[in-house]
Amino acid sequence: MKKNNAITPRETDMSKWYSEICLKAELMSYSKVKGFIVYRPYGFAIWEQIKAFLDNEFKKTGHQNVYMPLLIPQSLLEKEKEHVVGFAPECAIVTKGGDKDLDSPLYIRPTSETLFCDHFKDILSSYRDLPIKYNQWCSVVRWEKTTRPFLRGSEFLWQEGHTLHRTADEAKEETLRMLKIYNKMGEDILAIPFVMGRKTEKEKFAGALETYTVEALMPDGQALQSGTSHYFGQGFAQHYDISFLDSDNVLKTPYQTSWGVSTRLIGSIIMEHGDDNGLVLPPYVAPIQVALIPVMPDVAEPIPNQVIVQG
Repeated sequence: MKKNNAITPRETDMSKWYSEICLKAELMSYSKVKGFIVYRPYGFAIWEQIKAFLDNEFKKTGHQNVYMPLLIPQSLLEKEKEHVVGFAPECAIVTKGGDKDLDSPLYIRPTSETLFCDHFKDILSSYRDLPIKYNQWCSVVRWEKTTRPFLRGSEFLWQEGHTLHRTADEAKEETLRMLKIYNKMGEDILAIPFVMGRKTEKEKFAGALETYTVEALMPDGQALQSGTSHYFGQGFAQHYDISFLDSDNVLKTPYQTSWGVSTRLIGSIIMEHGDDNGLVLPPYVAPIQVALIPVMPDVAEPIPNQVIVQG
């Protein structure tokens, strides 16, 4: 952070302190649409470090990266009623294509369960196809009333994993395995001691049977949800008619999971490690590891420019 950019002391006004760091450390800029930000190179580089760590961990556990469409037909989204109720207030809806009204509204994805389910229905036929373990890196849109850079935006970047399993035990094991990977990320690269736990019935993800979370404890005493892992059971699969022929020649319904973290992690790093001097980053996510600034007093020649060593 530039030395001449003084910031508000954290203890005086944490909200203002946080906003000033985001701007003055050049992590982001505001766009012309509320809740949509520009990820500037330094801020995006932090996300790339997180992404690289997680992507490697996901591949080690047999997950494959895919990409689903941005738009969801209304008819597809409404197949899972509880899911729709949970996200309806936050959805952005497309009603025109060019200069023509659409026959049916299209929803900009707030999450991609419905898209994955529709795809799983087409590709799953036998128990030999299981498990199916997919992950997607993308952005989602949720029309938030109150927004803050990285912590809560109308659009944010994230990854969302979606898996199908032959048995409930396999799916539950997957749910907790991914939660532990998120916790490892906190320990190994973010230097944040997450608290792992299970969400209450009221707080769990719409359509999930169980939701687990990693929470970062902030300096002001509040907990910041930093990642979630969901066990869906067979609910989504039943609504979307996903089935497979098992080894006993009986048609069965698979068990499903979903899990994700977002650029909210950048916000948690800022709040956990920053101080009254500005931005502080753990070394494994810092885009710049070392800045060498020669000090040469009492010389006639100009002092050389500082040398930056990229991480």
